[in-house]
Amino acid sequence: MSERPDIKFGTDGWRAIIAEEFTFANVRACAEAVARNLIASGRSRDGLVIGFDTRYGSQRFAHAVADVVNRFGIATQTFDVAAPTPACSFAVVNQSAANGVMITASHNPPEWNGFKVKSAAGGSASPEEVANIELHLADVLDGKSSYSGTHVAQGQVFDVIGPYLEQLHRVIDVDPIKSQPLKIVVDAMHGCGAGIIPKMLAGGAIEVTEIRSESNPNFPGMDQPEPIAHNLRPLSDTVRETGAAVGIALDGDADRLGIIDENGIYFTTLEVFSLLTDHFMGRRNERGGVACTITMSSMVDKLSANYGAPVYRTPVGFKYVGPTMIEENCSMGGEESGGYAFKGHVPERDGALSGLLFLQAMVMSGKKPTELLNDLHALVGPHTFKRIDISYDITQRSHLAEQVASATPASLGGLAVESDDRRDGVRFDLAGGSWAVARMSGTEPLVRIYAETPDDDTLTAVLGDLQKTLGV
Repeated sequence: MSERPDIKFGTDGWRAIIAEEFTFANVRACAEAVARNLIASGRSRDGLVIGFDTRYGSQRFAHAVADVVNRFGIATQTFDVAAPTPACSFAVVNQSAANGVMITASHNPPEWNGFKVKSAAGGSASPEEVANIELHLADVLDGKSSYSGTHVAQGQVFDVIGPYLEQLHRVIDVDPIKSQPLKIVVDAMHGCGAGIIPKMLAGGAIEVTEIRSESNPNFPGMDQPEPIAHNLRPLSDTVRETGAAVGIALDGDADRLGIIDENGIYFTTLEVFSLLTDHFMGRRNERGGVACTITMSSMVDKLSANYGAPVYRTPVGFKYVGPTMIEENCSMGGEESGGYAFKGHVPERDGALSGLLFLQAMVMSGKKPTELLNDLHALVGPHTFKRIDISYDITQRSHLAEQVASATPASLGGLAVESDDRRDGVRFDLAGGSWAVARMSGTEPLVRIYAETPDDDTLTAVLGDLQKTLGV
């Protein structure tokens, strides 16, 4: 008798290795759980949007989800082509659907795929909704369910890209950006965001070069399609070779942003979000506040204090950030992994929109990325950041989780620990505004440690002491 699969929805959906745990049988079980939850909550008549990215089998997995859900009498609308996760989130709202399912593993390595659930509001499903789906999933996996639908609903395929581009045009006026004789480079990282920014900026004076735009589920030349420094060497090289003003990178499902400055240097995700915060509050006069995770920069707090806007901290994951944006009517939301959201759009990360807003900051200020960063540091002081991902064997998980939960250092890197926050792993607030975080990844077998300090030497010392504290 085969062992019952252990399917759990982490920080942002369920992810697993294709053909090991991510199988058609398990995807169908998740689809059935979503269908049962829609019926139990009385929302089945609103239907389900189903999307997919460019990974192995994603389109076939998406159609398998539709087949299952249709058999429960629930209508489905499925992407006609691979498209960004935020396009799925927008389609849920645009079509007044009850939920969305996106088949994607986002930035994970190529052997992975995933199953994300989107809320009716267009963001990540809330922890409460995910918990309900998991209860139904447990029944499905245990063979306890007995419901059978009275009729098979219709499944349709729809144009996903057209309405999504129209929505982006509503959210941001790109004409002032298009009018500038700038050279920019976009790195699609072989994912489903290819063509989005070039289409948004077509027909103007701006010159857009897109690299790694062809779909390739192997994501060659990178460890995983995550827009971080060591994966963006081709973008850095192209920016330098072409004399471009900026490089913009999107991850595998195009909900995250990476920025390379005019010199080919990578900006950290904390720097990028802080620059966008300064842009929103300073140039656009958006003072609705910021929702961000405990791993986001303290520069955001300083900017918000400067402009008189509130900051709301959450555990890691847009399933926390998105609802907080809605509840507090925030102007923007963000997390350390490079996912940023903005009022007027869905409460969900959108890499292409984030990249366009970064261009807007350059155009409205008339400044290069390095000049924007220098202005930011002049306002809030120097900040340097690093995240270290430490892999482990699954048998170590309980031990490492206990190490994180029980960590109580008096100081890190010579800086006294002034307070801690244990809503998600542990965040240590250190003397002088520095901080460090240790937490178990909710999507991969990794311990993640983070720190932000005023200089590189202190940063190295803080991270080293934290690793010693955890024994990793």
